[in-house]
Amino acid sequence: MLLLIFGPPAVGKMTVGRAVCAVSDFRLFHNHMTIEPLIETFGYGTPAFNVLNEEFRYRVLEEAARHHVNLVLTLVWGLELESDLEIVQRYVDIFDGDVAFVELRADLDTRLSRNRTAHRLEEKKSKRDVDWSDQNVRGLERHVMTTERPAPVAEPLLAQHRHLVLDNTHLTADQAAQRIVAWLADPGVGTLPAWSPAT
Repeated sequence: MLLLIFGPPAVGKMTVGRAVCAVSDFRLFHNHMTIEPLIETFGYGTPAFNVLNEEFRYRVLEEAARHHVNLVLTLVWGLELESDLEIVQRYVDIFDGDVAFVELRADLDTRLSRNRTAHRLEEKKSKRDVDWSDQNVRGLERHVMTTERPAPVAEPLLAQHRHLVLDNTHLTADQAAQRIVAWLADPGVGTLPAWSPAT
């Protein structure tokens, strides 16, 4: 199974994904596992970086599916972009549709605070220039990264699979993981409406 955790930068995808793996048989494949080594060699966003980043991810997913590894993949997904939809659809196809989506949400101030945590900076070398990284978090706000905003490009794919929307602004990673694992364990529950401690 592929559990795809998506949401804006610094929302906690990697940390929550790791917490899910700690209490289940999932393994973590967070997006910076391919980004960081390729940046050092080719530079971010170069043609070689883009080609290899996608190829490496695709091959890891292929082998995970082939060897029946339950995988957590984290991703920043521009929900309005056809190009991003094509990539995510390829990932879904690898797992023959055995996929669930978790959409994490948190307000911008929370994400900017999380952007500077020691754990994040340790795992993601490219984020250690925190002023640049803060600007990147703000700059990506131009994209649709959660279904709080209309996402007609992505919504048909999300509607075909289980989809949990989780506001983790006031949740620890362990609390978010417990909710995700409980949701996965209940096959009768498909898409859940947005949830936060206030609802």
